[in-house]
Amino acid sequence: MLKKYFRRLESIIALAQSLMTPKQFLFLSSVLIGISCSLAVIVLKTFAHSVFSFATYINGILKLSFINSILPIIGILLTVFVVKKVLNGTIQKGTSQILYAVAKKASIIPKKQMYAQIVTSSLTVGLGGSAGLESPIVITGAAFGSNFAQNYKLQYKDRTLLIGCGVAAGIAAAFNAPIAGVLFAIEVLLVDVSISAFTPIMISAATGALVSAIVLDESILLSFKQQETFNFHNIPFYVILGVLTGLVAIYYSRNFQRVEHYFAKQQINPYRKALIGSSLLALLIFIFPTLFGEGYESIRTLAETDPGKLLDNTLFADFRNSQWVLLLFVGATAMVKVFASGLTIGSGGNGGNFAPSLFLGSYLGYFFSKLVTLIGLSKLPITNFTMVGMAGILSGLFHAPLTAIFLIAEITGGYGLMIPLMIVSSISFAISKRYEKYSLDVKGLAKKGHAFTSNKDSNILSTLDIDSIIQCDYLTVHPEENLSKLVDLISHSNQVVFAVVNNDKDLVGVVHFNDIREIIFNAYRVKYTQIKDVMKAPSATISSLDSMEIVMKKFENSKSAFLPVLRDGKYHGFISKSIALEAYRTKLRSMTIE
Repeated sequence: MLKKYFRRLESIIALAQSLMTPKQFLFLSSVLIGISCSLAVIVLKTFAHSVFSFATYINGILKLSFINSILPIIGILLTVFVVKKVLNGTIQKGTSQILYAVAKKASIIPKKQMYAQIVTSSLTVGLGGSAGLESPIVITGAAFGSNFAQNYKLQYKDRTLLIGCGVAAGIAAAFNAPIAGVLFAIEVLLVDVSISAFTPIMISAATGALVSAIVLDESILLSFKQQETFNFHNIPFYVILGVLTGLVAIYYSRNFQRVEHYFAKQQINPYRKALIGSSLLALLIFIFPTLFGEGYESIRTLAETDPGKLLDNTLFADFRNSQWVLLLFVGATAMVKVFASGLTIGSGGNGGNFAPSLFLGSYLGYFFSKLVTLIGLSKLPITNFTMVGMAGILSGLFHAPLTAIFLIAEITGGYGLMIPLMIVSSISFAISKRYEKYSLDVKGLAKKGHAFTSNKDSNILSTLDIDSIIQCDYLTVHPEENLSKLVDLISHSNQVVFAVVNNDKDLVGVVHFNDIREIIFNAYRVKYTQIKDVMKAPSATISSLDSMEIVMKKFENSKSAFLPVLRDGKYHGFISKSIALEAYRTKLRSMTIE
């Protein structure tokens, strides 16, 4: 019955496609993708909130967080079971796979990502794993966009644009923040977007936010109504917070990868790995119950008038009214959050670092402002610092300052904090970028040689395949041959550069036509000159394993128009700078979304 309904819907959409212009159909597609993504968000968020409410109710009876510790173990083990038995033993995590699909896979994302992320992340995070749902939501949205485009046979540019629509709609629906959704899609994921391409992305983000706002209860979404007026006298403290969030973002990025890589190296049974990691996570949650799940409820508690509620039903409940104990609890929780998230994802769970970055930022903002207030240095607006801290960590961790600024501005219900948000986000981004070249999600790609950065040229060069521009049919000569042989080759070919190789195909030199122009018109010198007498060492050589970015740097440094290529130490061919630049221009045109 359900399959029949979907077939009928596909027929209606196909009919609409035949009656519309390509641009009109893109607008319709962006609405449909926005609705699909918002429904996925609704399912995920409702499930996670229901489990949290259940655990909170049980903890209120037991007075200690036993259930909080048990549920994450169950969730991670179930996630591993689903991956092994349903998803063929593998599942890709992190938004970097979207970047890779756009650049290397012609914006083709596997169909299973339309449901795999929802199922696994709901089990992991919904049952208390200390990670976020936003990354799985973003991947699901991108998969909706890609497969919708494939189904209706849209071209690469349109597929990429609809991936951006799915990403924007996912973020917009998760936070009721359409502007942040648009900025995240453009700032983090899409290489290049023209102004005209904004419209479908904005439509999709608005649709996702609207459906989510209508269906989801406001208590499920992360939102704040209470904030104090911005006081310019506090700017020095916001500057300090910007520095702190930048440094803590670096701390989080490096330690998260250490934990994740440690588990990745363990060659043990996946269930055993999951049990070990989730048991350590359970211990952390037992001591610091606010590490349970996404942690958005505890963020709201910090920003309210009675943050001491965080200590209820914990080992520290007797110190509920002690501001110093609460401060130490918040600070310790912030520092161990990275290990909780690393254990969750590294041991086999699925989730992202978006929610942990907001959690860590709010805790750090609260800790800093409360400490300054308690020691009597100044009376700071703690709620404001709690919210602005989220933007600092998000900006530093994902290298996305605009997304951070507008996300917090939207979920706080206004732009009264715009100035401190800009100060903290920009400083955090600058510090993080100085010591971490790539954002957390892009690090893995960078290590595999598929780096994506804010530098558009580097992004495009990283997508070019060096093998496609190597010319292997160039004629070669031997060093002991007479120059007359070379003159004969020049007269019967268009080559202007020749590789000089020995019998073992080792490159021993190169000869440029311009260097021998005067000699070849002197018959005597041509007859009695050997090639080894006129050849020169190449100004640079290229390895067939070099990236295109390295190749272009070698062209720039050597000032040469042709460079020889070596494969396994032997001469393989030449790369022409003009051909390389033409490949770059062609790729640029194909990746520019208009």
